[in-house]
Amino acid sequence: MVTCAIALCAAQSAVWAQPWPSKPIRIIVPFTPGSGTDIIARTVSERLSPQLGQPIVIENRPGAGGTIGAAVVAKSEPDGYTLFVHSSSYTVTPSTYRDLPYDTLRDLTGVIPLALLPNVLVMAPSKGIRSVKELVAAAKRKPGSLNSASVGIGSATHLNAERFRLGAGIETVNIPFKGSPEALTEIVTGRVDFYFCPVNAVLPLLKDGKLVALAVGSTKRSLALPELPTTLEAGVPNSDYNFWVGMFAPAKTPRDVVSRLYQETAKALRAADVREKMARLGAEPMDYSPEQFNAYIRAEIAANAALVKAAGIKLE
Repeated sequence: MVTCAIALCAAQSAVWAQPWPSKPIRIIVPFTPGSGTDIIARTVSERLSPQLGQPIVIENRPGAGGTIGAAVVAKSEPDGYTLFVHSSSYTVTPSTYRDLPYDTLRDLTGVIPLALLPNVLVMAPSKGIRSVKELVAAAKRKPGSLNSASVGIGSATHLNAERFRLGAGIETVNIPFKGSPEALTEIVTGRVDFYFCPVNAVLPLLKDGKLVALAVGSTKRSLALPELPTTLEAGVPNSDYNFWVGMFAPAKTPRDVVSRLYQETAKALRAADVREKMARLGAEPMDYSPEQFNAYIRAEIAANAALVKAAGIKLE
């Protein structure tokens, strides 16, 4: 019996000592297939999988502003085999949802940002507005007469518009849609006035002349539209909002696993084919370590809480 017990303990120790990863990894994406976050997750995973020597399965868990998927990962074993790819809306939900089934700061940890995706302020050519200055002037002439599209209350497109509205000192009305395609349809037809749209979705419409771009909503100019000023450069203070996509893991995931995951993902992001695919999406690099990324997340949670309060956005 003693011999059997020793043999069993030895076998268990051998299993526990297996280097990570020794089995397939799943990545939870809290949005639908084909969304910007989903595409970025799949783009990176295609390169990351052969580097790690294990299959990576993308599992979409959409709903409730990403909180359903986040809860799944927060409650998963912290062993490096369940990961999470989410957008900057992760830092908004603590301010827009009353009872989250997880703690944003304690239950998940940031591993690495995957991409920055600037929003572009667009309007229909029929509106006759060609600059941020003209848009602000039109809004001030008739307060509350202009409206903006978003893909939901508390989304990046909504918060970008609210930052712009508050910075410019104007009154506009937010009109939420189910997704960017519906919002863009209303913008192109002119039924809705302006929209801070993700750059990858708007590039074809700009090329075809169906929309006019006034500025980008991010802190820095977009590499995809380098001639376009930021809203800050266009004279609207505190109007920048950075939409990003990043990778997370359960908070108690071993540090050596997080470190390996960071290093391999950073390597994947540097690969020529990945850089090319990201560029086609209008995605730009964010070179942050796990420590820097988590500090950035903490700062964004506080900044978004202040923005939600200033904009009068109601909790869900």
